[in-house]
Amino acid sequence: MKRKLSYFLYTMLVACIVCACKDSLDITQMYAFDLRTMPIPKKIIQGETVEIRCELFKDGNYKEARYCIRYFQADGIGDLRLDDGTLLTPNDLFPLTGDVFRLYYTSRCTDQQTIDIHIVDSFGQMVQKTFSFSNENQEKEE
Repeated sequence: MKRKLSYFLYTMLVACIVCACKDSLDITQMYAFDLRTMPIPKKIIQGETVEIRCELFKDGNYKEARYCIRYFQADGIGDLRLDDGTLLTPNDLFPLTGDVFRLYYTSRCTDQQTIDIHIVDSFGQMVQKTFSFSNENQEKEE
């Protein structure tokens, strides 16, 4: 009787384990990410260049994921370059080659300046950061 009961319990345990397993693998390709930057100056003068140190922080790493950058300039006039010297044009996507990179913004006016940086991955996820600069000469005049 004990032997039959132990076989029955053993069979039930094996059946529960087999039923709990799935045939398909859970492969995650899309991970959340964020753009983090070092602090930057809030004031800039015409012709001055500000370095923006950036790093992508990802919740996971899928080697086929690609990241691109684009920017919009809502206020003011200026140039934005990648650390490899590539001049970015507003609203155009440019590929990022690494998780750590630098942007260089050069002021071309004496007005308040605002730029929106968008990082987009190959799955359509997007992160946006806004940077604002006031003109140092305007502050002195007032």
